[in-house]
Amino acid sequence: MSRNRLAAVALAVSGVLFFLYPALRPWADESTAAGALHAMGSPWWVATHLFAMIGFILVPLALFRVDKTAAVLMWIGAGLTLPYYGAEDFALNTLAGKVKDGQSLDLLDLSDSIRFHPAAVATFFVGLLLLGVGAVWAAVAVWRRRALPNPSLPKLSGLLFGAGFALFIPQFFTGEAVRIGHGVLMLAGCVWLAVALWRTPDPA
Repeated sequence: MSRNRLAAVALAVSGVLFFLYPALRPWADESTAAGALHAMGSPWWVATHLFAMIGFILVPLALFRVDKTAAVLMWIGAGLTLPYYGAEDFALNTLAGKVKDGQSLDLLDLSDSIRFHPAAVATFFVGLLLLGVGAVWAAVAVWRRRALPNPSLPKLSGLLFGAGFALFIPQFFTGEAVRIGHGVLMLAGCVWLAVALWRTPDPA
């Protein structure tokens, strides 16, 4: 299989994972002890956050076939984002498990301490910002034919991809329906760009 097609597969898989992340995530009112325990203590909490982490790894690898600057920006962004996702995923699930086992822990206070640690929040924000910048950079490269130089390919094939990552930070401040809708946008953006990449022959 050609390198472009391998990259296209990676993009398509990442799109599916970014959709499954909110679609299968356990939703509950995490501002309450019962809601936090229900969500964070579920095995789907671990699985769906892991889906997102794998997606963050695959996208920069695939983008090396689209635009190297965009790939580097997203690679750095993913590196800064993943530690926060790891804590959100494994640490909070472990704490919820201890509460279920009967240990007397304040899950809400501990989860807030992990989620809102200043260094963690800062690196998470910068990481997602760089992911958004890299994705928009890739979309512009496709639009200007700096990437995927095949005249039969739509110039808009990077548009939804760029929009999805640009909206990654704002969607965290919305509810379940909007976040699942954002997952649909991520799926559409990654798959559309993947199809364009699949149809582009490797350079000689």
